[in-house]
Amino acid sequence: MKDPREIIIRPVITEHSYDQMEKNTYTFEVAKDANKIEIRQAIEAIFDVTVVKVNTLNVKSKPKRVRYQLGRTRTWKKAMVTLKEGDTIELFAS
Repeated sequence: MKDPREIIIRPVITEHSYDQMEKNTYTFEVAKDANKIEIRQAIEAIFDVTVVKVNTLNVKSKPKRVRYQLGRTRTWKKAMVTLKEGDTIELFAS
């Protein structure tokens, strides 16, 4: 098995992901070659919670331009993880 910290890259912090946290769903950027089973095991190992459901999607690149230079943003994989009722992940530990 891969190291869990190689699978889970970072949490995705947006207004929509904050709204989903109230429904016990957390969003993470994950490795592009990770599958749902590996993501589930990595979240459970890192945060010591019980995962109920994992949804994944590939975020496509968008064209960008800086002055005369054309380019594209990077492609990445997003995972929305739903936890068991009562479990939480403290993203900003103070």
